[in-house]
Amino acid sequence: MKNTSALASRLLLTLCLSTSLVALPSLPAWAADAPAAPVKAALAVTVTTPTQANWNSGITASGALNAWQEAIIASEISGLRITDVLVDVGDQVKKGQELVKLSQAAVKADVAQAQAKLDEARTNANRARSLKASGALPAQQIDQYLTSETVAQAALEAQQIRLSQTRIVAADNGVISARSATLGAVVQPGTELFRMVRQNKIEWRAEVAGRDVAQINAGQKAHLTLPTGESVTGEVRVVSPTLDPNTRNATVYISLPTDSPAKAGMFAEGEILTGSANALSLPQTAVILRDGNNYAFELGAENRVIQRQVKVGRRSEGRVEITDGLAATARVVATGGAFLNDGDTVQVVEK
Repeated sequence: MKNTSALASRLLLTLCLSTSLVALPSLPAWAADAPAAPVKAALAVTVTTPTQANWNSGITASGALNAWQEAIIASEISGLRITDVLVDVGDQVKKGQELVKLSQAAVKADVAQAQAKLDEARTNANRARSLKASGALPAQQIDQYLTSETVAQAALEAQQIRLSQTRIVAADNGVISARSATLGAVVQPGTELFRMVRQNKIEWRAEVAGRDVAQINAGQKAHLTLPTGESVTGEVRVVSPTLDPNTRNATVYISLPTDSPAKAGMFAEGEILTGSANALSLPQTAVILRDGNNYAFELGAENRVIQRQVKVGRRSEGRVEITDGLAATARVVATGGAFLNDGDTVQVVEK
């Protein structure tokens, strides 16, 4: 009886195990062969390739614009009143043009008096000359008459010079940049009446690092941008022979065209052109500044981007020079790189 019960138990256990080992139905063939879901593109982008071109090489600089030379127009005579002021700030003047008139009445009276004294001295001198041969006058007396004539002539010339000084004229061609002459004021010698920018010449005094001075020579071109956004081209006139002991910079004096919109007192930034060299460049939009470094995103296999750290150089007309980090044949994301990360998949859109 016991043997029959044990046998039955073993049969029941075997049946349960057999049931549990029944294989689950296999997946259909179409499900096993189905491709993985495609990776979604992070961004739709256009691509570009670096271009080779001959670029001007230059040295960046900044500095103030000043008059090439300023002329100070002042009075040479004292004690006379200003009767007419004929020009104002901004007026173009010619060399010798009358700018201010001073009262002349007192000086004209002095000229007339000096003329009368000269006439008298000349009459006496002529009489002395006629009597010299006869001996009617002592030689000493004759010499005195002749000397008096010379002194009277000098006195008249001095008064005529004073009369000419009542007309204050421009020392050169230029434009009046400052005026302190006031109608009715009594002038003194050296009293500044006007300042004038000589010949309308403005120059850019560009500050350049001492290490770059050796590359700059007179006659080189320079491009600068005014605060108004306008561009001006000038020419290096001279390079300062010394450096500023505080900044260790040198001043480069760059002459600007007289018809340019540049004005003294402006501050400008620009570039002094020192030559030309070949450049591999990308659009500025293709170069991303991130964490203090410059990057470009190169398009790799399966439209995945590779973040490349690049070194940049010169910039010109919306492009930036790539000096290292990128092959000339690379396909690079042109815009939108700021929204990408290394390994992102992109959708390439034709331009």
